[in-house]
Amino acid sequence: MACQFGTLGSGNHFVEVCLDERDRVWTVLHSGSRGIGNQLATAHINGAKRLMRSLGIGMEDYDLAYFTQGTPEFTAYIEDMLWAQRYAMASRARMDRVLGEALFRVVGAGARVRTINCHHNFTQMETHQGKELWITRKGAIKADTGDEGVIPGSMGTRSYIVRGRGNPLSYNSCSHGAGRRMSRSRAKRELSPASLREAMRGRTWNSDRAAALVDEHPEAYKPIDQVMADQKDLVEVRHTLRQVFNYKG
Repeated sequence: MACQFGTLGSGNHFVEVCLDERDRVWTVLHSGSRGIGNQLATAHINGAKRLMRSLGIGMEDYDLAYFTQGTPEFTAYIEDMLWAQRYAMASRARMDRVLGEALFRVVGAGARVRTINCHHNFTQMETHQGKELWITRKGAIKADTGDEGVIPGSMGTRSYIVRGRGNPLSYNSCSHGAGRRMSRSRAKRELSPASLREAMRGRTWNSDRAAALVDEHPEAYKPIDQVMADQKDLVEVRHTLRQVFNYKG
């Protein structure tokens, strides 16, 4: 776990250097809890399944097993989950610091203006309609009034810096990104390294790994501009970013 801290990970995790509409430089980083969150979740899910069976609670699908708030099992799960979220936040902060230092060494000078660090795929307790609720945002980020967020598209497409509108119908949430329109296996079957290289033309990226990155092809994702248009009632676009450099873990 210690050796994973501050590392990027694979899949759709990435580092980018981008320019906004005024050619100001942004670094964009997407990474999570580096597997430990998944391991903790799996352990608690298995524990919930065992608990349901021990209590004689029949379920159509035991993947829907649950803990009841106020029980020791629920408390242990919440503590582990919140720890994993803190781990992910701190890991990103470390990578962000290293990324900024590396960029300044390359360009010779620079200064950090501000940082936006937001969770996705996370849970926290919030108050909605006068009730305290555990809100889970899967593929989503918090977009309460004034909240700043990052919504990436895919490699080869735009990313967005947004400000939340606090729409109560979405529990003050918006999408985290474009979302896939092809599974990874389908993308590998239907898309090619050559078409990925064409889609990434004009950008610096790890093109020597094109064959391994076909499942991250821009065409495997939904059009980010349409995704943003569909959630204009949830967020206000503050900056539109175009990639200069993309690195996949």
